Amino acid sequence: MTITPRLQKRLTAVRILAATAAVSSLLLVTACGGSEAEAGAGEGDYGTLDLNLSWIKNAEFAGEYFADANGYYDEAGFSEVNLIAGGPGGTSSETMVLSGGALVGTSSPMGVAPVIVEEDAPLKIIGTTYQKNPFVIVSLDGNPITAPADLEGKRIGVQAGVNETLFDALMEVNGIDPASLEKVPVQYDPQPLINGDVDGFFGYLTNEVLTLELSGHTTAVLPFADNGLPFIAESFVTTDENIETRRDELKAFLLATLRGWKDAVADPDESARLAVEVYGADLNLDLAKEKMQAEEQNTKLVVTEETEANGLFTISDELIEENLAILKLAGYDLAKEDVFDLSLLAEVYEENPELK
Repeated sequence: MTITPRLQKRLTAVRILAATAAVSSLLLVTACGGSEAEAGAGEGDYGTLDLNLSWIKNAEFAGEYFADANGYYDEAGFSEVNLIAGGPGGTSSETMVLSGGALVGTSSPMGVAPVIVEEDAPLKIIGTTYQKNPFVIVSLDGNPITAPADLEGKRIGVQAGVNETLFDALMEVNGIDPASLEKVPVQYDPQPLINGDVDGFFGYLTNEVLTLELSGHTTAVLPFADNGLPFIAESFVTTDENIETRRDELKAFLLATLRGWKDAVADPDESARLAVEVYGADLNLDLAKEKMQAEEQNTKLVVTEETEANGLFTISDELIEENLAILKLAGYDLAKEDVFDLSLLAEVYEENPELK
């Protein structure tokens, strides 16, 4: 991938937006008096597990629901589980983990890098649920957009902020002249695509695409992950101090969550039910959509040839290097050891080889 002045400008904007949000959230939590969770009382007796989720409690976190509902967290030594919802108005995982409000949070390299670089934050990714990010340009079957070249001559609905910046980066890395298409400001409802006001819409493989399909529309997608922006997502983030002083507790978390995600991959129906009826019961979630989300994320984001060979949550050296290359283009020149510590996960698999 070759950096150009325009791409540097776009990706620098990602850095500024992400860093500003992280700093603001950290100040908020500090002001509210967040305190570090007390270390476990002893091996196998860790008290409450505080886990900060990156989004609302939908099927995206099915593995965590299974780990809680099936007693895996309890068996691992956690007497109570506190799944903290993210989403609109929520506090970032980086902020919650740094403040001690959560032992672990779910984020991504694009989320942790700004805080590591700008704030010298001691954060590490210790595993990842999604091997790919879910960003796509979704279009309708009658006018499909499935390759970067298909963007030319089209009207593309893009939300302001980070999504717009990422879309500009997608064009840049694929050599698409912005003047060759029309970028249309939209919100998060894909109705403009249905109305014909745009030909493509910035969305998520596990959200807007499924909403359109369920409303009777046949869709086509242009995935960012397969076209120059291959960063991972729903990664588990914690601090260096936790890794040093609460290592057994983190391993217990990984072990229980791995067991939960193995169940989730095997049972998308129950994944959806747990989201709709139990953990997201106050969100009026649609059961059919949540089932489709569970199936889509299992087959396209969570399970890959790499995870089938090495186990869920693992990140290959090649994928790490791809993510570091994207971060470098964004202005974060970081080494593997600055962002990742997969030693705990390796120990969990060494001690529990049946989980592979």
